[in-house]
Amino acid sequence: MEHLFNSFNEKKIMIVGDMMLDIYMNGKVERISPEAPVPIVSVTKTFSRLGGAANVAQNLKALGAEPILCSITGSDEKAHDLITLMLEHNMNISGIVKSDERTTTTKVRIIGNNAQMLRVDTEDTFDLTEKEHDSLLIKINEIINKEKIDGIILQDYNKGVLTEKLIKEIISIANAKNIPVGVDPKKKNFLAYQNATFFKPNLKELKEGIGISYKDNSIEEIIKAVDILHEKLNCRYIMTTLSERGVLIKDYNTNTYHHIPAHLRKIADVSGAGDTVLSVAMLCLICNEEAYNIAALSNLAGGIVCEELGAVPINKERLFEESKKI
Repeated sequence: MEHLFNSFNEKKIMIVGDMMLDIYMNGKVERISPEAPVPIVSVTKTFSRLGGAANVAQNLKALGAEPILCSITGSDEKAHDLITLMLEHNMNISGIVKSDERTTTTKVRIIGNNAQMLRVDTEDTFDLTEKEHDSLLIKINEIINKEKIDGIILQDYNKGVLTEKLIKEIISIANAKNIPVGVDPKKKNFLAYQNATFFKPNLKELKEGIGISYKDNSIEEIIKAVDILHEKLNCRYIMTTLSERGVLIKDYNTNTYHHIPAHLRKIADVSGAGDTVLSVAMLCLICNEEAYNIAALSNLAGGIVCEELGAVPINKERLFEESKKI
């Protein structure tokens, strides 16, 4: 296990997808507003975190790898805040493109008495314009040709960066260079990821993506659904996250599957857990780990970050210590 964790340090992974700024306003609720029947949150602390594809990047960084994030932001103040935060984490910003045609995605969460009271989103969700697409693809090609990229992660939040056209272009480039591609999909382009290496939907996305409903959500029925999905996508690995039931992974090279139950934990916040799961899974994959180990370690990591408030990167040392126990 120690050798695997040390191997993470040598890896360079490109992430393409929707990056966002997560802002948290934390405070106390002691009274109701006289203006409307709503609680008044007296803010005592405000802080920002990297969200979306940027959270994947910070998870990879925390695990010792070198992430290169390729994405589009607006040309606004929040884009400046995002890039400043990346630089504070010593992260590569060479793949970030600023656009005057869109707003930087920002999510403001207002927390009162340790409970989320409200979330306010500022975003554009339309597909990349032709100009934005061309600018981003040029960056992606430049980085792939210049750097030794060990893997590519496509992190989709339906904010417009991962269009069907861009998805197919990236997978084609990656396959031509034998670079594995890991995917965290969303509904809009769910079936656009043909020939990716690793596909990680959650149960809801799986069911909606192939238009199927189960009688009892049994593991056997989920495997049948995964097989239907594989016929459409031809991905080597499909790993379905099942919330409190853990994860289910199937390796189509060996035609074997593993169901890894979740670990009992005190859940504080599930936001960002999927980012952590894919980050760990992708590193294990490019280090040639077997399907069981990919699923077991990424499942463990996802549970650990759920104990923290907000999207936080995995603690590598804690993950290593807990992995030794299982």
